[in-house]
Amino acid sequence: FSGSLDESVLEAAIRIARAEEAVLVPAYLLLVPLRYAEDSPLRDQVKMAMPLLEAVEHAALRAGVPVDARIEKGRTLTHAVKRLWEAEAFDRIVAPAPSNGREGFTPKELAWLLTNAPSETLVLKPAA
Repeated sequence: FSGSLDESVLEAAIRIARAEEAVLVPAYLLLVPLRYAEDSPLRDQVKMAMPLLEAVEHAALRAGVPVDARIEKGRTLTHAVKRLWEAEAFDRIVAPAPSNGREGFTPKELAWLLTNAPSETLVLKPAA
């Protein structure tokens, strides 16, 4: 995810991880503007990401689900996801779709995800 994470998507990911006795790996995707080098630290974005990842971790741990959070950078969301997939293996991917003005992957990005994902992929569109 990038930006905020819809509560219903988080709850679904936690339920799936608990049912499968799996580790939840929330991945915050940072966009690196072209004016910066790809390895730039992006401290301001990391400061925004950390409380969100901590909230995800607390919610998962309350549900008894182990967590291994990640932050990945890229020029676009799909570039960041591709870099994440190159670094880690995943059994299942849960991606948020946009709903009623909420944040999430665009339809084009979701099509790319579903076409290129290395494992089973679930796209969740939160209800209004």
